[in-house]
Amino acid sequence: MSDSYDILIIGGGIAGLSLAAELAPHASVCLLEREPHLAYHASGRSAAMYIGDYGNDIVRALNHASEASHHAGGILSPKPMLMLGRAEDEGRFDVEAAGLGLSRVPLAEAQPFFPLLDPAVITRTAMRHDTYAMDTDLMVQNARRAALKGGVVIKTGAEVVALQHCGLWQVTAGDRTFTAKTLVNAAGAWTDEIASLAGVRPLGIQPYRRSMAVLPLPEGLDTSGWAFVDAAGERWYAKAQAGKLLVSPSEADPMPPMDAWADDMVLAEGLARFEEMVTLEVTRLEHSWAGLRSFAPDHALVIGRAPSHPDFLWLAGQGGYGFQTAPAAARLAADLLLGRTPELPAEVVSALSPARFG
Repeated sequence: MSDSYDILIIGGGIAGLSLAAELAPHASVCLLEREPHLAYHASGRSAAMYIGDYGNDIVRALNHASEASHHAGGILSPKPMLMLGRAEDEGRFDVEAAGLGLSRVPLAEAQPFFPLLDPAVITRTAMRHDTYAMDTDLMVQNARRAALKGGVVIKTGAEVVALQHCGLWQVTAGDRTFTAKTLVNAAGAWTDEIASLAGVRPLGIQPYRRSMAVLPLPEGLDTSGWAFVDAAGERWYAKAQAGKLLVSPSEADPMPPMDAWADDMVLAEGLARFEEMVTLEVTRLEHSWAGLRSFAPDHALVIGRAPSHPDFLWLAGQGGYGFQTAPAAARLAADLLLGRTPELPAEVVSALSPARFG
């Protein structure tokens, strides 16, 4: 049995879903997701923060181009960002704080935004207040609803096992064959594998594991005004959520594409670094998880048609910026697919193109 569409998207994370919603009014679209439900991998395991100056210059251009859509979608809630440093972090602290647009503030001014910090250890603090927590589940559901309303066909549990191009793309997933004029590779950690199946040169997109531990907090703490906290030198970061504290060891361990899980030793080492800088003693974890953040070699996203296969479009390499960049990334991908002039500056479009890898 074969189903035919204008565009077939492989990958049901926030990137693929956002593009499906963007394309829905303009083309017949099918989205294939290998897992039983959408947003299962990286999109379901995000730290869920919008920080406009997070990432390199090209990523930041996508962040800022996405912010209005995030506000309109009702997914942003104000949450300041706070960076903590020790005496030995002096050099890197200033560089990292400046890179993130943070301003130095006195310790006494910062402490109410994270009362757990240890003033005997923390010697420098920096903040900004124009950052936001993201309701990533709402964002996924908004995109899913818009896609379905526009007629997009979404297939879950549809792992792609074969691809060939014979005038049209023929995609085998399970016991079904799908055909499409254009194929979009939004498969996250699996994007290079999908490219190889399609006969397209892989780009060296590498998944890296990032873990998270959920810690209980003492009863009676009001964490509603707490900041998102980052320790200089990427020692750890933390975010209060639903009366718990999410703490990540900030690791970036290269991994093959897989359903990632947290490594006990990595968590233990990260939580030890966390305990060095706070007054909270970690006595137990409520649970933990890990996700894969997939980066292109230059840590910018890859959005554009494969030079040797113009009916194959990359939407990949989101790294840790997938939710932040999704609206602008989807608009650019849709512009390229539909033959529209991109809204983004030409230099940004060029810097995102897979042609940059030669």
